Amino acid sequence: MIQTYLEMSKVIAVVGLSDREETTSNRISKIMQGLGYQIIPVNSKLAGQKILGETAYARLQDIPISVDIVNVFRRSEFLPDVARDFIETDAKIFWAQLGLQSQEAEEILRVAGRNHIVMNRCIKREYNRLVKEID
Repeated sequence: MIQTYLEMSKVIAVVGLSDREETTSNRISKIMQGLGYQIIPVNSKLAGQKILGETAYARLQDIPISVDIVNVFRRSEFLPDVARDFIETDAKIFWAQLGLQSQEAEEILRVAGRNHIVMNRCIKREYNRLVKEID
């Protein structure tokens, strides 16, 4: 299933994407961008600014194009709020990065009929493992 998600997707909204190059969110997003994915930054503190050459948005609901994957780099306690935002969009896949998991967020998504959920997995590692070796 994860391989299919990665192969069918083209646009990844990254919640919590930092403009600081040394951060994990920035490094991984830059790699995914280099693999051909369009990266859409979501960071309320940096809305309107450019991150990795793309305009940052304050909320998922503000993104004017269709999103395939919402990749979350916020702490686990914020996942329920991100899930609530997610279900107000047409985004297809909710993806919480390695180390992030929330049963409450998963319940919010499933009750809304949004069942394409990945938690506690690194999108870059999964791409490397399932789609094409990049390391």
